[in-house]
Amino acid sequence: MNSYAVFHAPQKILYGRDSFLQTGKEAAATQAKKALIVTDEVMTRLGYVDQCEQLLLAEGISSIVYRGVATEPTDQYVAEALALLQQEACDLVISLGGGSCIDTAKAIVVLDANGGYIGDIRERPDCLAPRIPHIAIPTTAGTGSEATDVTVITNTADDVKMMLKNPVLMPTIAIVDPYLTRSAPPSVIAATGIDALSHAIEAFLSKKAHPLTNTLATSAIQHITSSLKRSYDDPYDLDAKERMCIGSLQAGMAFSNASVALVHGMSRPIGALFHVPHGISNAMLLPAVLEFSLRDCTKELAALLPLFQPETGRELMTVNEKAQATIQQIKELCQHLHIPNLRDWGIPEQAFRASLEKMAHDALASGSPGNNPRVPTKDELIALYVTCYDYTYDERPIGQNR
Repeated sequence: MNSYAVFHAPQKILYGRDSFLQTGKEAAATQAKKALIVTDEVMTRLGYVDQCEQLLLAEGISSIVYRGVATEPTDQYVAEALALLQQEACDLVISLGGGSCIDTAKAIVVLDANGGYIGDIRERPDCLAPRIPHIAIPTTAGTGSEATDVTVITNTADDVKMMLKNPVLMPTIAIVDPYLTRSAPPSVIAATGIDALSHAIEAFLSKKAHPLTNTLATSAIQHITSSLKRSYDDPYDLDAKERMCIGSLQAGMAFSNASVALVHGMSRPIGALFHVPHGISNAMLLPAVLEFSLRDCTKELAALLPLFQPETGRELMTVNEKAQATIQQIKELCQHLHIPNLRDWGIPEQAFRASLEKMAHDALASGSPGNNPRVPTKDELIALYVTCYDYTYDERPIGQNR
């Protein structure tokens, strides 16, 4: 076991209001001549893509746009964007959008230099090198992908979400501007916000956590819990949106270096098989997974309570009561944000139950559940999926007397 830790982050992070306006100057500093902008139709309609192109043009940099990212990132999107990048001889990639756009861009930067299929990078951990820089510009406060060395790409041949982690996937520059998150609808704010909270909590609870990641994780939790309701309730509360952006960024750096755990392991198969967006599937799983894990991380969950509930009056509470109170705070937050369960989201029960074996297998195979304080068996994982399907926020902790 190593006595030291390693921490990876982008070479530069710009964050705060109007940081997006520095895109052209940051691109010029890379000495790029032509950029591929990886984005989607929503960003195009909002005018962000045109603005990005103008910022680049002001610095003498031409651009071409791939706007085909329409869902969670797939190997098909990666292949299409990579072909365009190489056809146009681009020497810079800019991702502008949510985590799907950023993850797609990460994949093409690596494949441009190394060739092959994106799913194969697990087998080539020490011989990969990116050739061109990547500027990641998130437009949601949730995934933290702008500051992680992780990409999640769906293999369309077998409906498996491939979680790929390698330092070469880290964006070169991250630009985090809260102004770009103002257009997100409440449902996206809720899903991405709980996604960011999941990142921070799982990083804190992970078996790979260390002091630096814990510092970022707890700061992220504090930013998110103090601003998520406000951001959801008031689309004009820019202070709340700025705090959410910082919290999401910190959570991304925390989990990129400490790893995620059971929530993410369970979430990916749901997304791959039933096309549930990553953020909402994490949100639907978080309370039940924490209840399942409670017995093995009681002290850690208790330590998080002041970040959710800063009021006094906890002096007489036991550690177990504090841990359960933390989970209760998360449940109440999910209720406020109208997070549904899997049934209410619309996943057909018959198809869901028919997929339980595959989901449990794929979740365990991803490796993320192994970082959880309580590592489930396959049978326990199947039972937990069943619990999550009809989960209600008045459920008592799994394993407790009912």
